[in-house]
Amino acid sequence: MPAPPEVICLTNGVFAENCYIVADRDRGEAVLVDPGEEADLFLARLRSERLELQGIWLTHAHLDHVLGVRPVVERSGVPVWLHPDDRPLYDRMPDQAAAVLGVDLPAPPPPDRTLAAGDLVRVGDCEFEVRHVPGHSPGSVAFVGHGVTISGDVLFAGSVGRIDLPGGDGEALLHSIREQLLTLPDDTVVYSGHGPATTIGQERRTNPFLTGAYRLS
Repeated sequence: MPAPPEVICLTNGVFAENCYIVADRDRGEAVLVDPGEEADLFLARLRSERLELQGIWLTHAHLDHVLGVRPVVERSGVPVWLHPDDRPLYDRMPDQAAAVLGVDLPAPPPPDRTLAAGDLVRVGDCEFEVRHVPGHSPGSVAFVGHGVTISGDVLFAGSVGRIDLPGGDGEALLHSIREQLLTLPDDTVVYSGHGPATTIGQERRTNPFLTGAYRLS
């Protein structure tokens, strides 16, 4: 049985976004999940860890999670995975950058591969299941395996994803969390797109949006 993957969190940029290196240490291989603003930081960490980058997995295509895709691909040539329901957001990254940051940026390279519910993706000998979790965005996905889930901006410690951005849907978001994430074991570690890690059990018991203390609006 392969050793469990190592997950390294790299919080970066003006959005304090969490990019993750997911690594199979035995094979010396890794993927980047959601390379945000600081591409140099991610690539330098891969070098210092002596890991060979194999690809980019995207949980969704909002600006803060894809700013680093183009520079990483230009310097590494690795393929990009994205759920097709977020392709319109992805293609509008320059518009997002102009509106939010007031800067003119080139579009990211087209995704090489599509993600779908039930797909299995691999880094080295470590396998993850793709779960489609729409609500924060139409094509949001979570990567589940080895006692962890990398859930993008769907579920946070003590909170849930925003629904006031284009494509947001509160009913769909809560349904995704309940059906695709809360069905995982309580000790599953949740690595979110922002903020600290948590567990499924902690959020099941105390997250006010899931216990009914707060309502999405």
